[in-house]
Amino acid sequence: MARLASIFLLKDLEIDLASFEARCSWRRFEPEEILVDFDDPSTDVYFLLSGDVRVLMRTAAGKEVILDEMRAGELFGELAAMDGIKRSANVTALTRGEACVMPSSVFRELVFANRPIAERLFCLMSSRIRELNERFVEQTVLDLRHRLYSELLRLSIPRGASVERVVTPPPFHHILAARIGCRREQVTREFTVMAQEGLIERTRGALVLRRPDLLRERVAEALREEG
Repeated sequence: MARLASIFLLKDLEIDLASFEARCSWRRFEPEEILVDFDDPSTDVYFLLSGDVRVLMRTAAGKEVILDEMRAGELFGELAAMDGIKRSANVTALTRGEACVMPSSVFRELVFANRPIAERLFCLMSSRIRELNERFVEQTVLDLRHRLYSELLRLSIPRGASVERVVTPPPFHHILAARIGCRREQVTREFTVMAQEGLIERTRGALVLRRPDLLRERVAEALREEG
């Protein structure tokens, strides 16, 4: 079975991936290893077979903003492969892992020769654009409290059959600060207030959002007020 068959973009499709894999390289990486960096002229696409990575951008003033964290089954580098422009983000490993590195020419052949893959890629890129637009609006009109609410909701998953949601592992305050554009101390203060209100609870290995419905209502109300 082709190793790339575990990647969401390529999963459950009756396509012979072996010929494409034969033209790829395989890269193992360690925690904190940089896979691609800002302004890197390379145009390869990375398919994550295992491990986690973080994607971030850096402003002209040197401030870093976290865009996303990716896990096994995801891919990055498709923009550079399609338009040939230098890398706009840094991707650094969070854990040990392995990636399939596909040259842009091979990636383009794979996409253009297989409509199901092209459709999935369009949907993937559309969803990423929508999320970036959403975060841009939040960054523009919301105060840090409501940006934090929204980011926690975005990072969380359902807690079984409960109405509660969890963020696991619990996020570091400085990482959340880099995601929403503020200082670590500000996130710490907001967490204290949220805990006092009964909105969050720390458990072993997770941050529990006890009232995600209320957090959504507060974000929606703040957006309506700004509108």
